[in-house]
Amino acid sequence: MSADRLLGTLLRYAQTYTEQQDTPRFLSTAASLLVSLQNHRNITLLTSHLLSAPALWHRPEGLQTCLRLMGVSHSAALALLRREEQDAVDAQSQWYPPPSQGIPKNAWIKAVVKGATGGEDGTGRFRSPAWKSVLVLTGLLLGFGPREEEALDANMRASLEQELIANVNKALEDVRAGGEELSGHALCLALNHVFPHLSDFERSLIDYDLLLPVLIGSAFFSNEGLQGAYFLAAIELDLSKTPDGKLNWRPNSTSFHNVQNLLNRPLVASLGPLARLIAHSIENVRESYLVHTLVDDLAGFSRSLLSQWRQNSISNVDIHEEQAALSQDTIQITTPQLWKLLRSTLFALTIVFRGSIGRLLNDRHMASDAVAPNFVIQVLSSLRNLFFITSRIGTHSFSQYTFVYLTCIDILAAYPRQAEEFLQTIKPTFIHAIPASPVDRALALYFLNTAEHFTLILSPASNEDFLVASALPYLAAGGAKRLLPLFEAAHSVMLAVLSAPQSADTAAKHAPFYVDALFSAFPQNLSPRQFRLAFKTLMRVAAPPSPLAFTHPDLPAILLELVLHRGLHAPTEPLPQVEMASPLAGDDGAPPQAILSERAVLALTLLDALPFLPLGLLNEWLPLAAQLVDAVPPGPMREMCRARFWEVLVGGEMDPERALVCVSWCTSQGGMEMVMGGQRDQDIVMSGALPAPEAKL
Repeated sequence: MSADRLLGTLLRYAQTYTEQQDTPRFLSTAASLLVSLQNHRNITLLTSHLLSAPALWHRPEGLQTCLRLMGVSHSAALALLRREEQDAVDAQSQWYPPPSQGIPKNAWIKAVVKGATGGEDGTGRFRSPAWKSVLVLTGLLLGFGPREEEALDANMRASLEQELIANVNKALEDVRAGGEELSGHALCLALNHVFPHLSDFERSLIDYDLLLPVLIGSAFFSNEGLQGAYFLAAIELDLSKTPDGKLNWRPNSTSFHNVQNLLNRPLVASLGPLARLIAHSIENVRESYLVHTLVDDLAGFSRSLLSQWRQNSISNVDIHEEQAALSQDTIQITTPQLWKLLRSTLFALTIVFRGSIGRLLNDRHMASDAVAPNFVIQVLSSLRNLFFITSRIGTHSFSQYTFVYLTCIDILAAYPRQAEEFLQTIKPTFIHAIPASPVDRALALYFLNTAEHFTLILSPASNEDFLVASALPYLAAGGAKRLLPLFEAAHSVMLAVLSAPQSADTAAKHAPFYVDALFSAFPQNLSPRQFRLAFKTLMRVAAPPSPLAFTHPDLPAILLELVLHRGLHAPTEPLPQVEMASPLAGDDGAPPQAILSERAVLALTLLDALPFLPLGLLNEWLPLAAQLVDAVPPGPMREMCRARFWEVLVGGEMDPERALVCVSWCTSQGGMEMVMGGQRDQDIVMSGALPAPEAKL
């Protein structure tokens, strides 16, 4: 059948609608025909009919229909490029190459653009909505590839991009005027795909004030996006119990199919690039109030997400108890897909918040004292609502989250009153008890992690009333597997409170309990690194010139006595599966790893504390430290302790006065022999001193 006859048949088919129509086949035929037509008017006619064909738009399947329309122009553009390549090959291989089977590329593009933007005759009498034109133009740009591939000449590409942006802005105005819901979603879909292919100049012409609300609404609140977080509500209805009492979420349930469909929807499947487009829009909007509105809307979204998760019985299962509480289908099939969707949501929101914080830092109005604290409180509250996801996957490799979180904390720390009010609003409901629900434990962990950063600006009463009070239950309970993150966070909060200068009285009151908890936790629930760091911080707090040293001058000696007594009676067997970095770096700059015993760790802990001791106490404890090092059985552990002792003495950790005490002890009081085990093959110099000049022969 000739192309002209096929065109007539196709146009008649396009004007009808039946339930049995094969839409994908119809569009595939249209894409092939679009390249085969010899008359540019027929190309314009076919393009304009595709934008209004009842066969395609009488009952559109959401963004899938929009993707198919983009696919028509995309496939046609690729076919045109392949035809050009074949014509070039034929021209080189034959004396008399046959003429090309189609009209020239630029003329073909102009015909398609006329059909997409001006109707059948190019006059606009049959003009389709601008958002449908955007879909066709997007497909063309994607089909011809990025600028670097040079598939289009510069003038044609510029003209095509200019036409696209003009239609985007027209479509945005139509959406604001109350256009159909699908139009906004289609614009998000098209821009999300084509944005990397646009020049910086054309990007600058987009009306971001109109675009930003459309992007947020489509991505997070529409049925084509994350449905306002209400996709979690249906899961509870499909949960059941297996005969052995395990929670079961069936793979053939309606709610699981909904999650799978959600993951496959175009906007959700490309949520990462879409979030970056939203962040770019935030940085370029003219009206800053739009950013406030956005953050408020996303805070509501995060609250809804947390509320829906609470109503789900799966939320009551701790991650360490899933094997015993969930069925195999739930563990292996259904919940992994749910967590994949939740992770994508977290990452997308974080990228959007990253753009919002970047705008805050560069916008004078948003950075004002009247706006900034409330703005970052909204962001921190949203991160708290999402922490049931964050606590499961961790944030160490997610630099954007770290930036948003710490930047918000730094900004809020400049406003003590608002910071204290914020902590009051997010503190656990029952502050003196450990929450039973994993969700509440995740929120408590977020509170402890966040409160740790504000101890220097909070009043002593606040530090004691709800920071220390929140940490004490976890220190008393120990580090059970499901409580280990909370246990470590509680230690950090206690150390932060004890280190705050204004909380000296609080430190004196709670230091004995904390010391007891610290020694009780090691080595079962605290690693050697954590124990050494905690004790070193405690010694720094207890030593001059801290306020605690003046009210309790005997505290450093008491702490050292505890370490020495326990160290002399501690086991000498290597701690199981505990790796400790040597303080001396290897030749390659990376510290070698060694497995230590409890006694060796306590010896290293005592050595770490020496630079903080008063001069009189230092002279007394140098031989006692050597005694504890010598109590470590001969072998690599003792050599590591001796190396650490030597580094403390001459490595620059001592100030000049303490270094002089160390030199005197080493040279005239037998310290050298104690440290080196009888070997004296190095000169002892004060820390920071210059070496003696070599004698000349």
